[in-house]
Amino acid sequence: MIYDVRHLTTVDYDGPVRLARFNLRLVPAPWRGQLLHSHELIVTPRPASITSEMGPYLVNRSRLTLREPTKSLTVESRFTVEVEEPSFLMDSVASPRLCQVRADALAHHDLSALGPSAYLYASGIARPSAAIAEWARPYMAGNVSVMEAGRALMSAIHAHFRYDSKATRTDTPPQEAFQKRRGVCQDFSHVMIVAARAWGIPAAYVSGYLRTLPPPGKPRLVGADAMHAWVNLWCGDQLGWVGFDPTNNILADSSHIFTAMGRDYADVAPLDGVFHGGGGQSMDVAVDVMPRLADGFASAATG
Repeated sequence: MIYDVRHLTTVDYDGPVRLARFNLRLVPAPWRGQLLHSHELIVTPRPASITSEMGPYLVNRSRLTLREPTKSLTVESRFTVEVEEPSFLMDSVASPRLCQVRADALAHHDLSALGPSAYLYASGIARPSAAIAEWARPYMAGNVSVMEAGRALMSAIHAHFRYDSKATRTDTPPQEAFQKRRGVCQDFSHVMIVAARAWGIPAAYVSGYLRTLPPPGKPRLVGADAMHAWVNLWCGDQLGWVGFDPTNNILADSSHIFTAMGRDYADVAPLDGVFHGGGGQSMDVAVDVMPRLADGFASAATG
């Protein structure tokens, strides 16, 4: 499936902003089964400088500097990407047991952004929680396969947590969202990450997009009107990283467009930075994910 994606961010400040530096993480990083055909980044006002680099983790990061005073910032990211159905949905590769994945992850020598080591331990947002670890015990403590455990944990979050965009903020700790049993895709992903790591399974936070309009006969996925988040679990060397979407209780498939992978939201936030002046601010985000039709044109969809 080929998608045309448009992500528009508008930030308005109460007063003039001077000497601002921002990080953008909007260009999809390389990912298996996904091919980026083109990308365009439009920033208004025009930055004094902009540089791009990979990392840390599996992230494409653009750094921009604004030197002229401004009361607003507009960032428009447009790209075309081709996404294949993940091979683990079609092949018969056996899923290893949890105990085997735990042992392999601890013994692994790959320290790259795709290696399991960096995603085994606590991170700034996804900190250890005894309550979450104990809650996850029935799903992660047995000797079932890692795919079975991942599906069970994902399904439990989907069943016991309510999607509520007003219950949390971007800086809400996973423990608070867990206590409320409410939140959005970011919260559900963080809870699942904390739970998996508590039982020795490498877990990563993935940012990306969902197909806006579902295929005929399929339900519309929750989170399709904004940037989405799900969890990658490392399932051994043969399967590698497998995406679990607890918001929708499905494995990540060709309706999911990968952008970046890190330890938690802080590693992959679409926009952050520092600036002088401005005072308060408000932000508006609009996302369109438009699948290409057979004739090459995109179908109409609004995020």
